[in-house]
Amino acid sequence: MATSIKKLPDIEQVLSGNGACGGCPATMALRMVGKALGPNAIMLLTPACSVASMGMTPKLGYNWPCINITFASAGSSASGITNAVEIMKEKGRFEGELPTVFSWAGDGGTYDIGFQALSAAAERNENIIHFCYNNEAYSNTGVQRSGATPRGTFTTTTPTGKRQPKKNMALLMLEHNIPYVATATVAYPADLYDKVVKAKSIKGMKYIEILAPCYLGWQFDMADTVQLSRMAVRSGAWLLWEADNGRITFNNPTAQFISGKKNPEAVDEYLMKQGRFSRLLQGPDAKERIAEIQGDVDREIAFMRERAKIFI
Repeated sequence: MATSIKKLPDIEQVLSGNGACGGCPATMALRMVGKALGPNAIMLLTPACSVASMGMTPKLGYNWPCINITFASAGSSASGITNAVEIMKEKGRFEGELPTVFSWAGDGGTYDIGFQALSAAAERNENIIHFCYNNEAYSNTGVQRSGATPRGTFTTTTPTGKRQPKKNMALLMLEHNIPYVATATVAYPADLYDKVVKAKSIKGMKYIEILAPCYLGWQFDMADTVQLSRMAVRSGAWLLWEADNGRITFNNPTAQFISGKKNPEAVDEYLMKQGRFSRLLQGPDAKERIAEIQGDVDREIAFMRERAKIFI
C-alpha cells in the first residue's frame, strides 16, 4: 500500500519563489522527489524547464547543490560525480553518508539528445538515479517534437500532427538489465514518493520516468495538470509500473486493467482536453486518427501485459 500523503515528510527541497509556470508538473514532481531523497543529494540539470525556472545566479530555487550540465551529458556527468565522491570516501576525504547523485532531465535530454550517455551509464550500472520528467515535447524551446511525443500531436515541427507513435523509454532502460526502473506521474504523488524511496535504497543504476503534462505545450488550463495526469493513467495512455531486477509489477490503477479486472477509459476524452490534438479532432479523418491513437494505447497495454510474464 502506498504511503499516505498525510505522512509525507515536511521537508521541502523546492524553495518558494522559483520561476516555474503555475501548475508546473516538473516542480510538483520534484517536491515529491525532495521529500523522498532528503537534503543529502547532488542534483544535475540538463537544459530544460527546470533550469529556466531555478532562479537567478547565484541563488537557486532548489535546496541541493545543483550543477548545470550540457544537454547530452546527464549520464556521464552523474557517473563522474558519483565516482568522485566514492573515491573521496575511500581516501578519508569525505565523512558521513554519501549523497544521492541524481540527474533531472526532460524527455529531450533523455529520449533523444541524452540517450547515448544515459545508455552507457546504465550499461556500467553506475550508482545514480536518472529522472526523466516527460512532457512529451521540447517544451522549453518552443514545443518541438521529441521521441516521447505521441502520434497525432501538433508541435511546431509537426504542424499536421506527428505520424509516428512514441517510443517506450522506460522499457528500453529495463532492457539494460539495471536494478530498478519505474514510471510515475504527479496525479499519484504517494506512488512517486515510494518509488523514489525505493530507488534511493538500491545500489546501481535507477531510472524513474514521470509523466509531466505541460499546459503550454499540451494546451490546457494550467489548473488541470493533475486531472490530465490522472486521465492519462486511467485511459492507459500512461502506465504505472516498476521493475525490480527485471521483474515487472504494475501499480494501481494500471494493475486493474492489466489484470482484466477493469477496462481503461476510452482515450478520446483525454485527447479532447488537450489543444495539441485539436487539428486531429477537427479534421475529416478525425475518427480514423483517434482510432490510431487508441490502437497505440491498446497495443502498449497488451505488450506490457505479456512482457511482464517474461522473467528469468
